[in-house]
Amino acid sequence: MSTIASISEPFCGDCNRLRVTADGMAYTCLFASQGTDLKPALDPRQPDAVLMHQLRSLWQRRQDRYSEERAGQAQETGPALRPSPAEMAYIGG
Repeated sequence: MSTIASISEPFCGDCNRLRVTADGMAYTCLFASQGTDLKPALDPRQPDAVLMHQLRSLWQRRQDRYSEERAGQAQETGPALRPSPAEMAYIGG
C-alpha cells in the first residue's frame, strides 16, 4: 500500500486522474474551482468520438497545479487552502 503525499511531494505534473461526478461534471483536480459539464457529450445519441474529443481537449488545456501552487504559497506566506465547490469525498478523493 502506498500513500500519495500531494502537498509535501506534489505530483501534479504526472497526474493522470480525471474525476467525473454522478451528475456528469468532470474535474481534472481534487481542488479544481470549476468542472466541465460532460452531459451533452454523454448523451447516448452522440457518437463516442464526441466524448473522446471533449475529454482529450479537456485534458490538453488542463492548467490546475494545486499541489505545486500550494507548496509555493506555503513557502512564501504559510499554508492557505483554496475553497473547492466539490468536496473531495463527493468526487472520489
